[in-house]
Amino acid sequence: MQFELSQVEGAYLRDLLAQPQALEDAVAGLSTAPAHLAGGFDSIILTGMGASFHALHPLHIQLVAHGFHAAMYETSELIHYFPAALTPRTLLVAVSQSGRSAEIVRLLDLAGGRVPAIAVTNNADSDLATRADVTVLTHAGAESSVSCKTYVATLAALEWLGAALRGQDRGPIENLLCEAAPAVRNYLAGWQAKVGKLTELLDGVRAVFLTGRGPSMAAAGTGGLILKESAHFHAEGMSCPAFRHGPFEMIGPEAFVLVFAGDPKTEALNEKLVRDVRDAGGKACLVGPHADVEAFSIPAGAPAIRGILEILPVQLMSLALAALAGREPGKFERLTKVTTVE
Repeated sequence: MQFELSQVEGAYLRDLLAQPQALEDAVAGLSTAPAHLAGGFDSIILTGMGASFHALHPLHIQLVAHGFHAAMYETSELIHYFPAALTPRTLLVAVSQSGRSAEIVRLLDLAGGRVPAIAVTNNADSDLATRADVTVLTHAGAESSVSCKTYVATLAALEWLGAALRGQDRGPIENLLCEAAPAVRNYLAGWQAKVGKLTELLDGVRAVFLTGRGPSMAAAGTGGLILKESAHFHAEGMSCPAFRHGPFEMIGPEAFVLVFAGDPKTEALNEKLVRDVRDAGGKACLVGPHADVEAFSIPAGAPAIRGILEILPVQLMSLALAALAGREPGKFERLTKVTTVE
């Protein structure tokens, strides 16, 4: 299939290309974020839905590695099955782009001001922003469609929040985050050629698996979500070892496995999954500095911005898959931007 720009034009593409500016605004806004965060807590609960939930993976790992008792719950699960975890000695970190989704509003009602809460949101006038004890705004600007600007801005805000919760000087992390916008701008500069190549690569594919480990679980989970949401394409995000426990059996010409190289600690294991899928006759590609497909090649960068860069190839995949299906990417047909029904 010959890729043409007209196949993907629309609000979603405009939002994708506006991500560098959104990141610049997000990082600039962090310099004026609250200097004093809640203290005197025994545990931390991290919660969100969809991409907001997946974005919490890197922060969760950081907090546990630094000795905090931290746990992640989808907000709906927290409300209905883990409410006992919400105590006055628990710090709640709630992430929601809109700040007014059905689950978040119900969580705020449940917590009832008795649980100290930090909000991470893009909407200063939302229930979450106005009812939390501390609000960290992402300043990503208005977003028309599937989460992209708000997602990368949220990742930046959560990196900043992690440093703040650990009591570290936030100057160094803000400096590192300043590297994100130029790196994203550089990657997106050649987006048309990249999407053209991805259209060729993904032609005939009927299922995509996105796999990673550690912090890269954010990109795997969010990637599976946005491919379904923006291109109406069957995709699953999971850990690399989870793929070996069953889904490996689906390897074949109609399945494509995308593997995030991720943290150096497990990079060799992830690279081996690519080789093993290919040796079994399947299609697989690596996302990282050593990728052998240009569209999946991202710079090494600091760990603080790796997650931001990892999602970019998946976003371009969503354009390619939508073009192959003959649909406008990111156009909602059954949903709206904010989920108002739990």
